[in-house]
Amino acid sequence: MTPDARVAEQLPGRKLDALIVSALPNIRYLSGFTGSNGLLVVAGDAATLFTDPRYAIRAAAETKAKVEIVRGSLYAAALKLIDKKRWKRIGFEANRIPYGSYVELDKGLPGKSSLHPVNGMIEQQRMVKTEAEIELIRKSVLTNSAAFDMALKHLKASMTENDLAGELEYQMRLHGAEKAAFETIVAAGANSALPHAQPSAEVLGANRLLLIDMGAMQAGYASDMTRMLHLGKPGQKARKLYKAVLEAQLAGLSAVKENATAGQVDRSTRKVLKAHGYGEFFVHSTGHGLGLEIHEPPRVGKKDKTVLKAGMVITIEPGAYIEGFGGIRIEDTVLVTRTGCEVLTPTAKELIVA
Repeated sequence: MTPDARVAEQLPGRKLDALIVSALPNIRYLSGFTGSNGLLVVAGDAATLFTDPRYAIRAAAETKAKVEIVRGSLYAAALKLIDKKRWKRIGFEANRIPYGSYVELDKGLPGKSSLHPVNGMIEQQRMVKTEAEIELIRKSVLTNSAAFDMALKHLKASMTENDLAGELEYQMRLHGAEKAAFETIVAAGANSALPHAQPSAEVLGANRLLLIDMGAMQAGYASDMTRMLHLGKPGQKARKLYKAVLEAQLAGLSAVKENATAGQVDRSTRKVLKAHGYGEFFVHSTGHGLGLEIHEPPRVGKKDKTVLKAGMVITIEPGAYIEGFGGIRIEDTVLVTRTGCEVLTPTAKELIVA
């Protein structure tokens, strides 16, 4: 069954006649359409894709949904379809739709029609990847790691964080990615204590930590990896911190298996860092799902009750961040299997001394 057919099958149980899909990743998942302007209406009889003339050729080639080319508001065109079909209960992605578009829909609805919020319906379906999706993620992961390896051949202490981030993203494209999956993080020294540091004009320098968090977007699918370097021989404090985070990351990987909860995986990493005295320095969740987006459900956090299923792809990325000194994070992209997990990231996890 196709993804859009699976969604259509659920509509009667939710007492909906149709669902308006506005999030581009969800539109791509359901229809195959990759353009930057689209709206998909899914109903029991068919799915209709609305887009503008720039994407007429692309839409015809990419999707089996009925395509309507619109000059003007896509939402206005969807309202005409609602009126024509005399649909009464219309679902919409409440956490995805721009407010202005919601107002346009609400004001333009035929008199007997009504809007009903639907959150996470398609994202839940997307959590378990198909074999085809898993293969695309594998390719993205391999591209990402190859780009990392090649960029390190150009590494110099005199480079800035921006220089290295640019080299990493350049290598991603050379190896087949269409873009970076997110803004590449390169953080040297004390900057590495910022979990989402932005590359700057800071010179990499010597005798300090260097954190690289990078991901490729290839054929629409993301990868994610964090690796640590030390510019010069690492001291005892850095080695001790790295050992603790590595142990936590390995514990997280060991906890990943079908029918475990995301919260259980998070607690396994947190327990190790707490035992090493770094519990207070772990300030984010253990990981997240990825696929068409770099951050997707499930969130691998301590309160998340999502039951892991074979075919889910998540990251395992515990970290510890000490202000004024630096931070360490180790991250792999991981496939949940029936017997445990498969670490897709091939890059070694040892602290790299450069």
